[in-house]
Amino acid sequence: MTSAPVLDVRSLDTVLHTPDGRALHVLHGVGLSIAAGECLGVVGESGSGKSVLARTVLGVESRTTRAVATGEIRLNGEDLLAATPARRAELLGTGIAMVHQDPMTSLNPVVRIADQVTESITNRRRLSRRERLRTAAELLAAVDVPDPARRARAHPHELSGGLRQRVGIAAALAGEPALLLADEPTTALDVTVQRTVLDLLDQHRVERGLATLLITHDIGLLYGRARRIAVMYGGRIIETGPTEAVTRTPRHPYTAALLRSVPRVTGPLRRTLPAIPGSPPDLTRPTPGCPFAPRCERATELCTTTAPPTHASADGHTADCHFPLTEADITTPEELEPAA
Repeated sequence: MTSAPVLDVRSLDTVLHTPDGRALHVLHGVGLSIAAGECLGVVGESGSGKSVLARTVLGVESRTTRAVATGEIRLNGEDLLAATPARRAELLGTGIAMVHQDPMTSLNPVVRIADQVTESITNRRRLSRRERLRTAAELLAAVDVPDPARRARAHPHELSGGLRQRVGIAAALAGEPALLLADEPTTALDVTVQRTVLDLLDQHRVERGLATLLITHDIGLLYGRARRIAVMYGGRIIETGPTEAVTRTPRHPYTAALLRSVPRVTGPLRRTLPAIPGSPPDLTRPTPGCPFAPRCERATELCTTTAPPTHASADGHTADCHFPLTEADITTPEELEPAA
């Protein structure tokens, strides 16, 4: 018998209402699920809706834009969209936690590391200063921060970018959440530090049974780390399936284009990476057909006027496309090496 997923998202739509009165339909019918201990990778270029998906699941908004979400977001069976604001706030850090994109700006520069790491704990119960320092040092040690007792007393500007991201991971783990959202966690880090951060996330996902949503624009980064991949474009999940299937036999032209643009250590030294022509869709001008149609070399008039059907295979590999790729169409390399 298969256990219920930790995160179960169904038919999720998110509309952002901007201060100037515009309504931007950012997410369209998004559906995904993540089991305990599983990593689901969400990939797509900037503007595809990845970060809005994470913020909608987390239940946070910007100060200037109001988000209206419909559909279902279930955390261990509890519908978060139906929960009260007080209940959503209660789950922040305990039910759901997030590792943010930029370690150089995600920490409060005037608050000591110990107070930021233990925030999700002190929101539930009072800790003495000594208890905060001890708890923070233990959490920092768990993510391999050297000299954790001293670093717990430091301010963010005293740490490198890699150490700051480890602090962010420690803070996310402090409340013992069931779901971890990692939104571009390796941004602004060099390749060696990227690997260290991703290895830490993998380690704690396995040890703690964390359901993990790993968001990235680099599909190569997901290889060997995520069991399944969901490819987003124009606020929609247009292809999803086991990582092996999606990276070796992509069915959507956009996924194949992403794979062709991944740098590789093998092959010609002076190889020009192919670019995807055109620009991401304009959210202020929604189209009735496939959002990728204006940039797709396989598109016909049907693609611009009619929403594409979902093609599914027995292994759970799906693609929303009128003319999905066949093995004869695929020109991506047979094997994709991990990016980090």
